[in-house]
Amino acid sequence: MKPQIPTASKTIRAPAEMVYNIIADYRNSHPQILPKQYFLSLEVEAGGVGAGTIVRFEMRLLGQIQSFRALITEPEPGRLLVETDIRSGIPTSFYVVPVGNNQHARLTISTELKSRSVVEVLIAKMLLQKVYVQELELIARYAEAKAQHNEPTQAKGRYTTVT
Repeated sequence: MKPQIPTASKTIRAPAEMVYNIIADYRNSHPQILPKQYFLSLEVEAGGVGAGTIVRFEMRLLGQIQSFRALITEPEPGRLLVETDIRSGIPTSFYVVPVGNNQHARLTISTELKSRSVVEVLIAKMLLQKVYVQELELIARYAEAKAQHNEPTQAKGRYTTVT
């Protein structure tokens, strides 16, 4: 079975650098953008901003609590951040692209699911797409409020947006 990839995208009315820095900051801003009905906890084990960060988190999915431990990498710093579950090797990508003369950002969240069961993968795909739509809405609200008030993110200036 080929991998299934649940994906959701949204255009956010904030600069791409700001959106990326919010996602990359696992100590301060990333916890603010997680849908609380699914994400029960997020703890930073190492690092805290961008590549090399290791996080532990728990999610409630289909009434069950699942624990994850992920390593953060940045294949394209300022544009692509990847959380890879250490146990399963399943990657979740956050891809940020500047749009509108970098006044806005297009953010896509996706996960490459691999499983033994077709049914398990299809259910996970549908559920994760719902989670990602909610997460994108939270990211948009958070980033747009910061952009409107010209507030810097914790990781401000860490990345230069690639256009």
